[in-house]
Amino acid sequence: MLSAYITHPDCARHEMGPHHPECPERLGAIQDHLLVKGLLDYMLPHDAPLATEEQLSQAHSSLYIKELLAASPTEGYYALDPDTNMNPYTIKAALRAAGAAVHATDLVMRGEVSTAFCSVRPPGHHAEYGACMGFCFFNNVAVGIRHALNVHGLQRVAVIDFDVHHGNGTEDIFKGDDRVLMCSIFEKGLYPFNGEEAKGPNMCNVGLPSRSGGEKFREAVTNEWLPALNAFKPEMIFISAGFDAHREDDMGNLGFVEADYAWVTQQLMTVAKEHSKGRIVSCLEGGYVMSPLARSVAAHVKVLIGAD
Repeated sequence: MLSAYITHPDCARHEMGPHHPECPERLGAIQDHLLVKGLLDYMLPHDAPLATEEQLSQAHSSLYIKELLAASPTEGYYALDPDTNMNPYTIKAALRAAGAAVHATDLVMRGEVSTAFCSVRPPGHHAEYGACMGFCFFNNVAVGIRHALNVHGLQRVAVIDFDVHHGNGTEDIFKGDDRVLMCSIFEKGLYPFNGEEAKGPNMCNVGLPSRSGGEKFREAVTNEWLPALNAFKPEMIFISAGFDAHREDDMGNLGFVEADYAWVTQQLMTVAKEHSKGRIVSCLEGGYVMSPLARSVAAHVKVLIGAD
């Protein structure tokens, strides 16, 4: 069965100023590389729809949503924190990014595809229930997960986060929700400077020391994530797919390579085939140096579509 590739031109219109690492060029680099590698030939293209306020409210407070929508500038930039700015196109991009996760969930749950990759921005995993931060406005995977639970009636959903930074927003939204298991790795001592003390029993967080490399990552997945996932038996898997732990990305220092992303994706595919009818939705998070980002996404997608 083919996989879905979900994106939208609106996602490239959001930008946060010159030299900001979370830039529109990220999506172009990914798409160009997937095209050159022939991987898009095996994927069904879909435009990301706009998420509705009702869909967003499954993961965020209504007050936060209204305040963020109202803060959209008509020109220039509006700073929400030192790293996170809005331009006039930010809201539409953020609605597309969250809408992509909802649409991917619908496609997978209807059996039209078994997996989906959402090549969208802004990213989402730092966005908390009532706050934006760290380049993130709406928590895309969280909106998708709540859609799977509340609309499609699933009882057990897992979210996997292998970004170099801890997905504090995802943890904030799902802490104590026994329908959701979150498995994450991140580099200790990096923004947002938390994660080592889990906020709920449904969190499997593994902080890795700087320069751990792929071997320690694979040990964490094998010894911590996989037992938790197999015990939980998720009916669907969501991935916060951040690629800034790559050794060529200066956002972090874990030192991963493309083969590590392919390997972890294969482990998750195995879990999904065992427990989840193969259902996986992956949403882009970090990754800020164009070449390693594009190569890492290709390694990830190649496994998702069953070409590896």
